[in-house]
Amino acid sequence: MTDRFGRSITYLRLSITELCNMRCRYCMPETGVCKKRHDEMLTEDEMIRAIEAAASLGVFKLRITGGEPLIKKNVLSICERAAAVEGIREVCLTTNGALLPAFSAPLKAAGVDRINISLDTLDPDKYAHITRGGVLADALRGLESALSEGFSKIKLNAVLIGGFNDDEITELAELTVRYPVDMRFIELMPMTAGAFAPEAYLPSSAVLEALPSLEPQPEDGGVARLYRLPGAQGNVGLISPVHAHFCVSCNRMRLTADGRLKPCLHSPREYPIKGLSKEDMILRFREAILAKPAWHGELTALHPSGTGRNMNQIGG
Repeated sequence: MTDRFGRSITYLRLSITELCNMRCRYCMPETGVCKKRHDEMLTEDEMIRAIEAAASLGVFKLRITGGEPLIKKNVLSICERAAAVEGIREVCLTTNGALLPAFSAPLKAAGVDRINISLDTLDPDKYAHITRGGVLADALRGLESALSEGFSKIKLNAVLIGGFNDDEITELAELTVRYPVDMRFIELMPMTAGAFAPEAYLPSSAVLEALPSLEPQPEDGGVARLYRLPGAQGNVGLISPVHAHFCVSCNRMRLTADGRLKPCLHSPREYPIKGLSKEDMILRFREAILAKPAWHGELTALHPSGTGRNMNQIGG
C-alpha cells in the first residue's frame, strides 16, 4: 500500500515484548518497566493476524523486536508462524545477543533469515555501564553463535554517543574485517528531554572523519548509507535519523507489544488493533498508513521526540 506521499509501505517492525534483560540508557528507565497484564498485550494469534493483515497490503519484510524478544517464551513459535505467512519474504530479529547461544539454531530452523545484534562498545566496563549490568562476553558469544548458524545477514548496531564510544569507531568498524558482518552506526535520538548532554548527539559524519579509508558502496534498499573498509568482509553503515533524516523514503510501520500501530516512531499518534478481526485490522492498517506524516519534525537535544514512549515500549 502507498501512503499520501507516494511511499510504498513494505516493512513491519513488530515488538513482541516491552521487557528486557538489560536496561540500556538510551532505551529504557533504570527501574525497568511496569509489567502489564496479559490481557493488555497482543496474544500470539493477534500478532500473526496483524502480520497477515499487513502482508495483504503489501508488507513483505518483518522484523521481530522488543524489549528483548528472546525473553518471550513463545518467540520461536511466533517466528515460525510469521515466516509461514503468505507474502512475507524475510523475517529478521533484533536482539542484544546475550541469549543467542541457546537460540541461534532454533531461530534459524524457525525461519529467521537475518539477525541484528546491539553492540555499542567493545569495552567490558563501558558495556556494563551503557546496558546497566550487561556482560560484553555474553553478547560476543551470541555473535559467534549466530555466525556459526549461517544466517543470510548479520548486522551489528552501535548507537553513536559522543563522549562514550566515539573513541571506538575504528575498533568497532574493524569487526567487518574480522567477520562477515555489517557494522552500523546509528545516531543517538533524543527520545526524552535531558537524557543525554547535547554533545552526545553526534552526526554520523563523525564516522567518516574517523575512517577516511571508507569506500562508498551501492545502496541495498535500507536506510543506511553504506561504506566498506579495504579488505573488509562486510559494510559499515551510517544511519542518520537526526542529522540527515530519511523520512522521504520511510517504508515502515511499527506495531507495539500492546497492540498500537505507530505510523512514525517520533509521533504520539497510535492506532489500536488489539481485539480486532483480521478484516478490521486491515482497515486500521490502512488508516494508520494514510496518517503517516511527511517527516518526524525537528529532533535535537532541545527538541526531543514527541513519541510519548521509551524505545523498549515501541520496538528497537
